[in-house]
Amino acid sequence: MAEPGDLLAEAIGHSPPVGRVVLIGDCVEISGAFLLHLLLKRCLSLDSSSVVFIALSHPFSHYDRILRKMGCNLSVQRKNEKLHFLGLQDFSAGCKGNSIDHGFCKLYNEIRKAVEAARSKEIKAGCVFIMIDDLSLLEIAGDGSDNDVLDFVHYCATFTSKMDCSLIILNHDDVYSSEEAPGLLTHLQHISDIEIKAAPLNTGLAADVHGQFLSLNSEIHSEPVNGNTLYPLLL
Repeated sequence: MAEPGDLLAEAIGHSPPVGRVVLIGDCVEISGAFLLHLLLKRCLSLDSSSVVFIALSHPFSHYDRILRKMGCNLSVQRKNEKLHFLGLQDFSAGCKGNSIDHGFCKLYNEIRKAVEAARSKEIKAGCVFIMIDDLSLLEIAGDGSDNDVLDFVHYCATFTSKMDCSLIILNHDDVYSSEEAPGLLTHLQHISDIEIKAAPLNTGLAADVHGQFLSLNSEIHSEPVNGNTLYPLLL
């Protein structure tokens, strides 16, 4: 059976999606974090590209340990300035009193400075990939302020057209109740060019395959056979 990296390449293409918004949605039963890790490794493997990674779930050591097992040294990538690592502290440091919007502005400005730093290199710059792990935690840190999170996502998405960046977001879909109006989730799905949904198998756990992911490409929705494809997850 094909490896996860090969299946992901088949789903979204062998080259990382440039100038696109990619949304990874998961649930309690199946985590989509490993898809983000695969994309992180692939993006860093490109000589002329950089990654701005907004880590809201774990400290740097967590990602460094996982990527080392995958043959990628994040410490070296960070030292060479191919990886710009931002954490939840970059959001919290911007909050003044009870003003959450200052935190979002501070985090956005840190992302902008990292993108500009990557673009200012003397070598010919490739794509800058902005990755967020995960957006639902930013909503919690923002005290449930959907409007501020929506504005933040919108401004981050403008990097795709203005500065030739790609935005890759991991979000927990099942944090939204079916009785509630999931405004944030609906907006994310609307602006995304590619949506990858991780889900458990309908038949339950298997010995080698624990789940599946569905790849949806908004640019080819007129061709559902090619646009909406289920792939097995090897965990």
